[in-house]
Amino acid sequence: MPQVRGTPTRTAPVPRRRAPVGTGRTRRAGSVGLVSTPVEKVPAQSQPGAVEQEPDEELPEISFDEQRFAARPAKLRPRARRRSEDDSPIMPPFEPSGQNHAYVEWLEEQSMLHDASAVARQLAGKHTMWAHPYAHPDPRAALAQASVWYTAYPLSHITANGQSYLAALGAPELWEAFKEIGIDAVHTGPVKLAGGLDGWDPTPSVDGHFDRISMTMDPMFGTEEEFREMCATAARSGGTIIDDIVPGHTGKGADFRLAELNYRDYPGIYHMVDIPESAWHLLPDVPEGRDSVNLSPEAEEALSEEGYIIGALQRVIFYEPGVKETNWSVTPPVRDYKGTLRRWVYLHYFKEGQPTINWLDPTCAGMRLVMGDALHSLLDLGSGGLRLDANGFLGVERSFDHAPGWSEGHPLSLAANQLIGSLVRKVGGFTFQELNLAIDDIQRTSAVGPDLSYDFITRPAAQVAMATGDAEFLRLVLREALDLGVDQASLVHALQNHDELTYELVHFAAAHRDDIYVYEGQEFTGQDLAEHIRQTMRDRLTGDAAPYNSVFTQNGIASTTASIVAATLGFTDLDDITDSDARRIANAHLLLCMYNAWQPGVFALSGWDLVGALPLDRSEVRSLIASGDTRWIHRGAYDLLGSSPDAKKSAAGMPRARALYGPVPEQLKRETSFASRLAGILKVRKRNGLATGKLIDVPQVSDQSLLVLVNELEIGATQITALNFGPEKIDARIQSELLPLGRVFDLSTRRKVGKVDDLGGFNVELAAYGGLAMIIRD
Repeated sequence: MPQVRGTPTRTAPVPRRRAPVGTGRTRRAGSVGLVSTPVEKVPAQSQPGAVEQEPDEELPEISFDEQRFAARPAKLRPRARRRSEDDSPIMPPFEPSGQNHAYVEWLEEQSMLHDASAVARQLAGKHTMWAHPYAHPDPRAALAQASVWYTAYPLSHITANGQSYLAALGAPELWEAFKEIGIDAVHTGPVKLAGGLDGWDPTPSVDGHFDRISMTMDPMFGTEEEFREMCATAARSGGTIIDDIVPGHTGKGADFRLAELNYRDYPGIYHMVDIPESAWHLLPDVPEGRDSVNLSPEAEEALSEEGYIIGALQRVIFYEPGVKETNWSVTPPVRDYKGTLRRWVYLHYFKEGQPTINWLDPTCAGMRLVMGDALHSLLDLGSGGLRLDANGFLGVERSFDHAPGWSEGHPLSLAANQLIGSLVRKVGGFTFQELNLAIDDIQRTSAVGPDLSYDFITRPAAQVAMATGDAEFLRLVLREALDLGVDQASLVHALQNHDELTYELVHFAAAHRDDIYVYEGQEFTGQDLAEHIRQTMRDRLTGDAAPYNSVFTQNGIASTTASIVAATLGFTDLDDITDSDARRIANAHLLLCMYNAWQPGVFALSGWDLVGALPLDRSEVRSLIASGDTRWIHRGAYDLLGSSPDAKKSAAGMPRARALYGPVPEQLKRETSFASRLAGILKVRKRNGLATGKLIDVPQVSDQSLLVLVNELEIGATQITALNFGPEKIDARIQSELLPLGRVFDLSTRRKVGKVDDLGGFNVELAAYGGLAMIIRD
C-alpha cells in the first residue's frame, strides 16, 4: 500500500470596532433589517437557556440565503482538455537512460510541464478568460459558493464492493445525506498519481499523495470521467468539489527525472544545483539502491561556504536524526541526455521525495507547471475550488551574516500566491491555503493571494480549551488575530483532517518569541508560552492520560476529535467506552462543532468526525508507523453510508476504525444522533448568515470555561456565540461595550432568552459543554 501523509461582491474596508481587552497581553517595544420568511422550526440544541415566553416574544423566521442570493447567474468558464482522445502513450522499450531517445520522449509525455503547456495553449486568446474579477482575494465570494465542507481522505474511505473512491464521493445518496446535514462542498484530498519513477517503473508515494507526479488520476481512486461525474452530481445538489494543487513541490516523477537529465527547461522547475565535479568531495556517497541521500549539517555548511547552495533554512520540517537533518539532498552521479555526468543538490522543505519548485527561475518552468495544473482541475475536470498545499514556502533567499536562509514569509511567496489566486479567480474558482506560519504571515498572504486560509490560528487553542476546561488561551489567540487584522470570515475552521493535531504555535514560538503575553496571571515570552501550551497538550492528551493518542515528531499529536474528547472526559482505555459514554463524547464533540460553525468563515469536518472514529491500535499499522510517522493511527478507515458493514479495511488497505456514532444515514433517522444535531447547528448558521459576518469583540468573562464571540452580521445585526468548555453547568454573564440595547433571542429555538441591560450585558445559563447562538433585536 502506498505510504500517505500527512480563501462576493467586494465592498470598501470597514474600520474594525474594537473593545478593550484588559490584560490580554503586553508587548515589548517594537513590536439592514431582517426579512421574515416561513422556515420549518428547528429543534433546540440539548442545553438549557431558552426561557418560555409568550408567542409575541418569538423572533420572526428569516432566510438570509434567500434574501442575499435571490438569483445566481450560471457560471461562465472556458474549457480545456489535458489530452486529446487519440493520444497514445509511448511503449517503454530498452534501457531507461538519458541516451535512449524513446525513454526521454516517454518521460516528457508523462510530465506535468508537458500537460500544463497543452492546457495553457488552448486558453490563450479566449474572451472567457476575462469573465471574472480576480485582483483581490474575496473570502465572502468563496463562502457564497460553499461554506460547509466535508474533507475526505482517499485511503480511508470505505466504498461499496467494486466502487471507486471517486464514484463513492459522487453517489447521489451521499449528496442527499450531505444536503440534509447542511454540507455543500467536498474536498476530495489528493487523488492524482504521486510518488516517483525508477526507470520505467512507478514508486509509491512517500507523503500521502502530496508528492504529485502527474495530472492523471491514480487508478486506485478512480478515473477522470468519474471525477467529472462527481463534480456534476455535486452541482446538481447545489454543491462544489474542491481539488488540490501543490505549488511548493512535486514528487520524483517524470519532471524530476528530466531535470536530472538536464533536459530542456526541466531543471528550471526545481531549486537544484549542478555541483561541479571539482567539488564532489564535499558530497556524501549515495548508497546502492538509493537515488539520493540527505545532506548532513556539516555538508550543508560546506556547500554553503563555497557558495553552491543557500544553506540552512529557518527550520527543518519533519526533522528526524539520521533521516532528515537538513532541507537538502544530493543525487548520485547521473549521466544526462547529452552524456555528461552530473551530481545535483536539490532543496526539499518536506521529505526527500518532494523536490521544491523554483518560482523565480528564468525559464518560469515551475510557475508554468503549477498554473497548468490549476487550470486542468478547474476547466477540464470541473472543480470549483483548490487547496494550495505548501504555498508558504515559495521563496527562499540566502543570508550573508551566517544566519539561516530566509525561507518563510518571503515576498516571493506573496507574489506567487497572488499569481495563483488571481488565475483561479480569473476562471471563476476560489482557493484556500493550508499555511502553518505566524498569524502575521497568514494575514499578509491572505491579503494578496488565496481567498481563504486554514485556521491554524485558533484550532489548537480550541483543543486546549476542550482538554483543560479553560478557554483563556483561546481568548488570547482570538484577540491576537483580531489585533493583527485577521478576518475570521477568511478562515477555514476545521475539526480533524488527515494531519496530526499540530501544535500550530509558530506565531508564538518563532515570529513573536520575545513578545510578552499575560496568561494564567503570569508573564510569558512567546517562546515560553508556546512550550507551556505544548506541554499542557502532551500531558492532557497523550501518555498515561490517553495512551491511545501519540506525539508526532515535533509537530503535534496524532489523534481523532473523538479521542481528544475521550481524553478530556478521563478515558484511559478506549475499550471502556460504552454507548452511554459515546453520547457524552458526542455532546462535547458538538461543542467543537458549535465553536467552528457559529462564527464567520468556512466550517469543515471529516469522515472521522461524522462517524465518531477512534484511533487505531498501533499494532494495526505497525509497518506504517515504523519510521516514526504516528499519524497513521488516526487515519483509520470509515464507512460513511454503511455501504460495506463487513469490510475490515478500505480498498487502499487502511484498517477499519471503531466508529462511535455509526453510518450517517442511520444517524439521520434519530433526532438525538450526532449527525442530526449537527444538522440543527448548521441550520442556525445558514439561516442567519453567520458565515459571512465579522468578529468584532472577544470580551472578558467571569468563568474561565466561557468563550464569548461578538459578531456583526452583514445585515447589520449583532450576533453572540457563547460556549461553555467546562464539564459543569454555568450561569454566564455576557457583557461587551459593543452590545446594543435590545432583546436577546436564541437562534436555535427562536425564543427570547434575555435583554441587554444598562451595563451592556445579560445573563444566560449554559449546560456543560453547551452553547448558544443568539441575536440582539430592538
